[in-house]
Amino acid sequence: MDRFKKAVELSFRIRPAGIALAAVYALSCLGSRQFSLDQFFLPAGIRAAALLIVPTRLWPYLLLGEYAYFATLRIPMIDTYGLDWVILASTLLMPMAMLVVYLHRMRMPSEAATGLWLLSLSFCTALFVPGLNLGISYVLWSNPPPSNLLDAVDRTIFGHFAAIITLVPLAFLWSRRQADPGWSDRFVAPTASAILVMLVLGLCMQLTSAGAHTTRTHMVLLAALPAIALTFMHGWRGAAIAIPLLNLPLHGATPSTGLPSSFDLGTFATQQNMAVMSVALLALGSSISYHHQRARSRGLAEATTLRLARGSHQTSERELRERAVHLKHLGEGMDSSLSEMVSWLKSQGHHAVANSLQHASSVHSRLFREQASLVYPTGLEQVGLYIALQAGGAYEIWNNTHRVIPPRLAGNPCLLTVDLQLAIYRSLIEAVSLLLELETGQVCVRARSGRAGKRRGIVAVVSLLDRGCTLSTRTTHQAVERLAGRMLAYGGTVHCRGNRLRLVLHEPITHASPAAA
Repeated sequence: MDRFKKAVELSFRIRPAGIALAAVYALSCLGSRQFSLDQFFLPAGIRAAALLIVPTRLWPYLLLGEYAYFATLRIPMIDTYGLDWVILASTLLMPMAMLVVYLHRMRMPSEAATGLWLLSLSFCTALFVPGLNLGISYVLWSNPPPSNLLDAVDRTIFGHFAAIITLVPLAFLWSRRQADPGWSDRFVAPTASAILVMLVLGLCMQLTSAGAHTTRTHMVLLAALPAIALTFMHGWRGAAIAIPLLNLPLHGATPSTGLPSSFDLGTFATQQNMAVMSVALLALGSSISYHHQRARSRGLAEATTLRLARGSHQTSERELRERAVHLKHLGEGMDSSLSEMVSWLKSQGHHAVANSLQHASSVHSRLFREQASLVYPTGLEQVGLYIALQAGGAYEIWNNTHRVIPPRLAGNPCLLTVDLQLAIYRSLIEAVSLLLELETGQVCVRARSGRAGKRRGIVAVVSLLDRGCTLSTRTTHQAVERLAGRMLAYGGTVHCRGNRLRLVLHEPITHASPAAA
């Protein structure tokens, strides 16, 4: 028996913060009801907004505040409408709203689908909660329903929807204030200007006379322009800010007799237009956020791919550098051994054999160093790109073809990082080899390095000397396939036009390059 009691025991700790939350909620509903009309019922918006902002574990306190609000409001109505209606119509509305919000919160939207999610929440809450209230009233009221019942239902449901779609996006925006992606700081001045214009137009609405429906309508239409601008700049977040700035000033300027049942037909027509515009703004903002998120995800994926490709190239270059250093040690060892052999032969009187061996050794040693420099240009790290091009194995190979004229090089490539110099070095060798393989005639190599603004880089052009010739389609395709991978990995571009290939690489000026140091 004791075990059963422990199993079913429920503990509910009363928190002072929860009691304060219930009191604030009840006072907010009571206070907003004094400024509400059936065509714009603020307590409905406060109910839905509170359920979005407050964590689920604190919902019982909201329910307590709702019951306190209805107790203050409807206990005096017992004699008129009956105890059954007072109890049912007061206790079931908040649970219905909780159910709708809970089902929506189970499927929390992505940043791209937030606007449509908010529209669904607003429609469902505005339909089921007042629908339940009207159904209970129709069943339990002893008085016959009014002849204009459909008009009353339409006005009530619309009033709930107008208030909910005004406050719910703003509440959800507050609950997602720490979520990614954050606010963009590119539109600070235009955003502040749009909000200021809407506030000024809202103040002008309050100053217009009660019967100036046309003037208020024009002001609302003018306020819609900065609202659209906010939506375009910030997606659904901009719409969440713009909608309250559109609807609340219009509601504040609505003529009223002081009772929630008072009705103004001229303002009601404008409010209907504003409800349609609010739906359109949220749908438009959702679409903009969706495409912005897709573009951002695609940009992040491209940046990640390029970073991985650049890392792969850098790892490959480090491995080639280690091989080149190893080959250099092997060459130095062979040169030392051959030098000792030449000295021994001369000491034994074999001068002819020693001279022949020394000549062959020097020729093969030079060829060996040229091939080692093609593996990795170690001289590039000390003397820069241009010297590595003019004194390495690539230049000797170009000379042996008798088709490459001496390159024209300008600027100081040592200001560039070693990685960027290696990238353009490999690309230049590949481009020249490509033209020598697929084209005829002389080949010209030109390069210029420098800086522009906060960036520095190099432009290299590999072209046919005959300007009347045009690169073949095969050459163009091969150039893109063989050069674009490395160039794009370092933020560069490859252009094929006319008789030339144009290679561009650049980088931000953030620190002095190791080569320059």
